[in-house]
Amino acid sequence: MTHAISEENQAPAPQWTWAGDLLGRIAIILVFGMGILAKSRAIYGNALEWLAASPDFEMLKLLSELASLAFLILVVSTTIIRLKPLRSADGIEPRFTALAGTFATALIILIPPTVVLSPALKIVALCLTAVGFLLSAYVLYWLGRSFSIMAEARRLVTAGPYRFVRHPLYAVEEIAVIGTLMLNLSLPAVLLIAAQWALQLRRMHHEELVLGKAFHEYADYAARTPKVLPRFKATQAQKSV
Repeated sequence: MTHAISEENQAPAPQWTWAGDLLGRIAIILVFGMGILAKSRAIYGNALEWLAASPDFEMLKLLSELASLAFLILVVSTTIIRLKPLRSADGIEPRFTALAGTFATALIILIPPTVVLSPALKIVALCLTAVGFLLSAYVLYWLGRSFSIMAEARRLVTAGPYRFVRHPLYAVEEIAVIGTLMLNLSLPAVLLIAAQWALQLRRMHHEELVLGKAFHEYADYAARTPKVLPRFKATQAQKSV
């Protein structure tokens, strides 16, 4: 999901880009809107279990569902208000990669798990899922009107989490993906997530090509900012001599 750019002196995007953006908005709103409804029903069921003091109720599961719902709501709301694209990747492959990378994780629920987690590992998995979705919502808040599933250029975002890595949304989303994988653990699921991460890396490549063409200072930003893993440098107080 790109942190794209805009400049007043940029040439206008081709007309098909605007049409594609409109269709993309509608598709995202419909698909993620259905996800919001599904999560809302799940949260309602968990809340009823909580009020009924059901032995099946799990607070971490409810928190994970709430974090996921917050992220989905932000996806829809930022899609509605996002800026029009100035540049978009050419060809079918970048679009296929973007869609496959976005929705591959949802296929995990269709694969029967073959490993039963211990209570401690289940807690870890639910915590990873909740933290991953919360961080994703935080990054998406900073991304704001530049949000996109396809490789498109709207506005450069270098503040907040984008100070530390060029693709923070992919990084923190993968935390939730790992938690989801643990809850649905099987060899086919592991292979699916490995393929999903490969697709995400490819998406990053396409996005950086688009951003580099659309925004001349993106090269400097990319040169000083790591891709997905932040660099932590020990800082020492400077003493004047």
